[in-house]
Amino acid sequence: MKVVDLDRETVKQGLADGSVLVIDVREAHEFEAGHIPGAVSHPLSEFDPAALGDLVEKDGRRPILSCAAGVRSVQALALAQRAGLNLSEHYRGGFKDWYLAGEDIA
Repeated sequence: MKVVDLDRETVKQGLADGSVLVIDVREAHEFEAGHIPGAVSHPLSEFDPAALGDLVEKDGRRPILSCAAGVRSVQALALAQRAGLNLSEHYRGGFKDWYLAGEDIA
């Protein structure tokens, strides 16, 4: 399995220049309580590789998976890769890193 760890600055820059799509795999209630601005919700408990593939294909930006701290995003990458999706990047620190750094949240 290929996993590329990205840091907050890389994610922040990609969001600022519009080149990345942050896909938050936390549960819906976690996402609703606060998330990285611009992120889309795709909960790991309801993980659907076909829907994820469609989302990524239609959006066209570089997909980066994110969760609370970087554990579930790696699990989601494994599921996506097993389903044949070419995804490998995740936000290593996840939402906790983003929030604790004082970044804006939605």
